[in-house]
Amino acid sequence: MRKRLSQVSRIVIKLGTSVITNLSKRPDLPHMTHLIRQMSDLRALGKEVIIVSSGAVGAGRGVLGFEKKPKTLAGLQACAAVGQSRLMAIYEKLFSIYDINIAQVLLTHDDLEDHNRNLNARSTLISLLEHRIVPIINENDTVSVEELKFGDNDRLSALVAALLPSDLLILLTTVDGLMKNFGTPEQEIISTVNEIDDALRLQASGTSNDAAVGGMKTKILAGEIATRSGIPMIIANGRKKDVLVSLMEGEEVGTLFEPDDSMLPGRKRWIAFFHHTKGSLVVDEGAKTALIKKGKSLLFPGVKAVHGAFDKGDVVSINDTSNREFARGIIEVSSRELISNEIPESEVIHRNNMVIL
Repeated sequence: MRKRLSQVSRIVIKLGTSVITNLSKRPDLPHMTHLIRQMSDLRALGKEVIIVSSGAVGAGRGVLGFEKKPKTLAGLQACAAVGQSRLMAIYEKLFSIYDINIAQVLLTHDDLEDHNRNLNARSTLISLLEHRIVPIINENDTVSVEELKFGDNDRLSALVAALLPSDLLILLTTVDGLMKNFGTPEQEIISTVNEIDDALRLQASGTSNDAAVGGMKTKILAGEIATRSGIPMIIANGRKKDVLVSLMEGEEVGTLFEPDDSMLPGRKRWIAFFHHTKGSLVVDEGAKTALIKKGKSLLFPGVKAVHGAFDKGDVVSINDTSNREFARGIIEVSSRELISNEIPESEVIHRNNMVIL
């Protein structure tokens, strides 16, 4: 798989906060220049590059004189507002050295959840790429409460990769990759991940970095989105010299997540990954088997419990009797109708509007 990376055309690159800011929490200009030179080299090879950039809060934090990341939403939003414009000015100046134009794209989760806005966002990004412009994407931190409280750009970068779709997702961080036996003398990097399972998830943990939002756990979640979308993902150390060039040459750098053999089609990706579910259904084992193994629609008799308030057309989780989510789908009836047993028809979620996770 690594040897084939040189053949990819469209690459989403996520730059973590610690990759592009220094110890003073200000943009690290020498290292940003080094990264952008590598991206210019990729472009010279005919690659399309899309950047998902963290660092706005960090850049603003340095300007506003915060020793530590603010704990209030207003403080975080102030840092983001100041830092985002400064960060983009730096990107524009550095990319101009290589005669490359950039565009700022700020997204909220609503932009990707709403189907029409989702398609419009994709069309805009495709148009920018066709004009050989590098889109630089970030969560709209000044208005997006969830991103600043517990969201992350790892997930955003995976959603952008799935939206386009891209041929490769690269998460640049300050660790060498996913580690086995992390923090012990037996620690070693996991070079390739063929399947994301519960055992692998146990290898991940949160972050203790004050500047960052996510951690390895969020990168594993990003890997689930990317690989189910048929996109390989690499976690690598963005502080290593020429890391992007090394990756494109097929060197054993970082951790490579192999894509699933079957790529979810665009609409199924939208249902599976681009929504905050509005509620959940618990179904019996017979219904679970029918959905997973027989590709059936979910019928009302298989529903054993309803959680949350939702309307017809919302995306809900489908859980088994252990309350573990195994599917998602667009509901045909409201929670009120389900609870009151006022079902106009037996079908609750059509199979065409359902994704097995």
